[in-house]
Amino acid sequence: MIRNAVILALAPLGLIACATGGNPSGTLAELEKMPADIEEVYVEDSLERAAQSYRRYLNETSESARTPEAMRRLADLQIEQAYGVIGSGEIMEMEAPDAAAPTDRIVAERQSRPAEPSESDQEFEKRATERAQLLTQAVEFSPQMPGGETVAVPAGPREAIGTYWSILETYPHYERNDQVLYQLSRAYDEIGEPDEAMKVMDRLVAEYPYSRYLDEVYFRRGEYYFVRKKYLDAEDAYGSVIRMGSGSSYYELALYKLGWSLYKQELYEEALHNYIAMLDYRLSIGYDFDNAREGDDEHRLDDTFRVISLSFSNLGGPEVVDEYFSRNGQRSYADKIYGNLGEFYFGKLRYEDAASVYKSFIALNPFHKVSPHFGMRVVEIYGEAGFPLLVVEAKKEFANTYALDAEYWKVHDLEDAAEVVGFLKVNLTDLAGHYHALYQEQALFDERPANFGEANRWYRQYLASFPGGDESPRINYQLADLLLENQDFGDAAKEYERTAYAYEPHDQAAEAGYAAVFSHREHLKVATGAGQRDVKQLTVASSLRFADTFPDHEQAPTVLGHAADDLYEMKDLPLAIESARKLIQRYPGADMELTRSAWAVVANSSMDLTEYVDAENAYSNVLALTATDDDKRQAVIDGLAAAIYKQGEQANLLEDYRAAANHFLRIKELAPTSSVRSAAEYDAAAALMKLQDWMLASNVLEEFRTSHPEHELATEATKQLAHIYREDGQVERSAAEHERIAAEAADPEVSREALLIAGDLYDQAGIVADAIRVYRQYVTEYPQPLDVAMETRTRLAGIFKSEADYERYHEELGAIVAIDREAGAGRTDRSRYLAAKAALVLAELSYGQFARLDLRQPFEQSLAIKQQRMDESLKKFEDLVSYEVAEVTAAATYYIGEIYLNFSASLMDSERPAGLTDAEKMDYEMVIEEEAFPFEERAISVHEANFELLVGGVYNPWVKKSLDRLTDLMPGRYAKNEISGGYLGSIDAYAYRMPIAPPDAVSEATASLTTAASGSLD
Repeated sequence: MIRNAVILALAPLGLIACATGGNPSGTLAELEKMPADIEEVYVEDSLERAAQSYRRYLNETSESARTPEAMRRLADLQIEQAYGVIGSGEIMEMEAPDAAAPTDRIVAERQSRPAEPSESDQEFEKRATERAQLLTQAVEFSPQMPGGETVAVPAGPREAIGTYWSILETYPHYERNDQVLYQLSRAYDEIGEPDEAMKVMDRLVAEYPYSRYLDEVYFRRGEYYFVRKKYLDAEDAYGSVIRMGSGSSYYELALYKLGWSLYKQELYEEALHNYIAMLDYRLSIGYDFDNAREGDDEHRLDDTFRVISLSFSNLGGPEVVDEYFSRNGQRSYADKIYGNLGEFYFGKLRYEDAASVYKSFIALNPFHKVSPHFGMRVVEIYGEAGFPLLVVEAKKEFANTYALDAEYWKVHDLEDAAEVVGFLKVNLTDLAGHYHALYQEQALFDERPANFGEANRWYRQYLASFPGGDESPRINYQLADLLLENQDFGDAAKEYERTAYAYEPHDQAAEAGYAAVFSHREHLKVATGAGQRDVKQLTVASSLRFADTFPDHEQAPTVLGHAADDLYEMKDLPLAIESARKLIQRYPGADMELTRSAWAVVANSSMDLTEYVDAENAYSNVLALTATDDDKRQAVIDGLAAAIYKQGEQANLLEDYRAAANHFLRIKELAPTSSVRSAAEYDAAAALMKLQDWMLASNVLEEFRTSHPEHELATEATKQLAHIYREDGQVERSAAEHERIAAEAADPEVSREALLIAGDLYDQAGIVADAIRVYRQYVTEYPQPLDVAMETRTRLAGIFKSEADYERYHEELGAIVAIDREAGAGRTDRSRYLAAKAALVLAELSYGQFARLDLRQPFEQSLAIKQQRMDESLKKFEDLVSYEVAEVTAAATYYIGEIYLNFSASLMDSERPAGLTDAEKMDYEMVIEEEAFPFEERAISVHEANFELLVGGVYNPWVKKSLDRLTDLMPGRYAKNEISGGYLGSIDAYAYRMPIAPPDAVSEATASLTTAASGSLD
């Protein structure tokens, strides 16, 4: 069609020739000297006037460099006059008929079957591959009218063609010959001579490879080849345009037509590359695939999606799409491709393929905005196809993928997806109902676990997704019923509770509340171990809630009573009391056994809460409601007694012992058959003992022991009597009670301690014979613990000593030493100490025997005896060192020094031989002195060893004795020293060592004396 505004490219010459004003004196020759201005301007005059201007210029002006330009413009105007503007290269496309439902219409049209395409695949292919119109006229000019009448080509175009050829032949170096060729080829196109046009374009490509018209020329050549089914040549021509880059206005259309060229060669994947490249290009220039627009571009886009679907279909099927994008990269507009392909298959009744395409996209793009709509479409496709099992599976897949807590909704807003949410809600209801019905089918008994799991799942998902929905209470009740049918009592109870209490009031609320309690009770029947307590807690909570929420329900009293019982068993005592009292007060006309049970809960709970006055009152009520021949009556009496007994204990804690004793003693009156009566009497005595009411306490205990001789506290009563008698100054009676304890106690340790106490008491009372008897019995029966036995023997030895029974005294000391020596690893520091002390006494005895022996004539005989006694005594004192008792070691050191000193003195005081001359007497005395002196020196050395203990901070009586002895023996050295308190220290600091001279020295000295005596006698 002819444009309203004609664009002309006029030289300044033409403009001046056509102008009404200007410089009248100017000539055409002068104009030649002016630079050419060939910018396009709007001319308000007619085309004919412009053409005449150019003709006049050519006729009146001599040939110049501007001549070919004027000729070219004149020829362009002639073509323009005949056919309209040429040279713009504008692409025109024929309007496409409606295609199958595109992706962006899927959602809107999903409720009904998409309309079938208005053209077949063959019709589509024919239309989509027609030659693109680049001119305002038909692609090829026909010289015949529709009626068959021949129409001659106008003279103007023919003249223009001749002009173009004249320019090419006359001005081969004209700088715009590529434009001339371009216009010439289009002129041939306009007059319907495409072969001639093709030849001209071939020349243009060959001679002007850098012409700005090259992309259009390549494209026209491609179109020429394509309509003649020369697809390989068309492929090359379209490819030339594409290689020139996206800057070409023919770039997109070249991609599209190249795709078709490859498609026609059955190179479907290569064709796809170009279609995808075309879509990529659209995306790169800002095209919004989600907001479709009307126009030629949109029709081409629809055609592109359709041919892509054809290509994928020809390549094999739905799986090819995923593979293609996996190899070639994903695209943001892929949903359009998948959607068109899915609907393509659906239109072909290939339902499974259609669904597979949609599912593939969902799998690859789980968070895409259109994915849930594709999922909905899958459900609808299976429904249209009549595949019920697949419908169920598709609904499950949709419900899983687009559950309200699914990952999808972290990306998208629920408020913008009302249709998806609505579809989800219907899906969940359908799925839950479907599987619940299957679960109830007896014919499908073996499949019950699986059907239960599915129904449970979808009920729960519905409730989690739509907790406040109008249908939620009904759905919740159905879920609870399902769980109860499946004997999942705990979960059933929870869901009944939710139905009863989590929603606004509704008709099923009360029954749901009672059903919850029933389910909990059923659960209690099968619960075991630690889990049973948890179930009971839930049962009680549900029962209390039911009773409080629905107090007028006929089962409310019973439910409340059972809850109180359970609470007591669970030791939730305050709540147990509250619940039981609530039953008593709220339902005064309740069954007597129910009321009695409630009072029992109050009584027992009050006991456990130490509310003993309330407990006594409650037990009294229980007793009043209990028949005399009821087997439970005695237990109630025991409870009453216990409540009173506990009041006595509380009084004890408050140190109100008189009140405590009174409470304990009144049990005998109010609950005489109670098992706690005996303990109460015993504790009454204990309370009286606290008051030091010894007479009344002993009377109660004596009566207790007489009345309950086999009672487990009988032994304790004896102990208490022993204590009472001891405190009351009746020591002998206390000792006798302790002997009784020792005899009756089953525990050997108790017997041992009691027997020892009895001995001590007899000892304390001065009843020596009984003390010795009991002590003897103790050490005989209880050699262990060793320390206690050794202490007892030491006390026994002390008694013998005090009684001047030295024989048994020394025997006991010897036993102490022997027992310690034989104890081995069982020896202790205490046993060693006591044994050391005992051994010291025995060594002192040996020393006494040695010291009392004088040296008389015959000297050899008495000397030998004295030496033997000295050796024995030395040995005993030497052995004391091994005990490592500082005090004993110091004593041993002292006595060893004394032995040497005594021996020296005995030598000096020995009886002299008779019949000695004065000279012999003098010699004898000299020998005696010489031999006695070393023993005195040795004695001094030993005593000095004790004195050295002072340096170590040790000072005890034996050290002092050694110091005193040294003062006597060496007054010049030791009499000046004063022993101050600064030398006192722990005897444990003593360093144990042997302070005795070797026995050989004694032997040598005595041997010398024997020799001297013998010599004198001789």
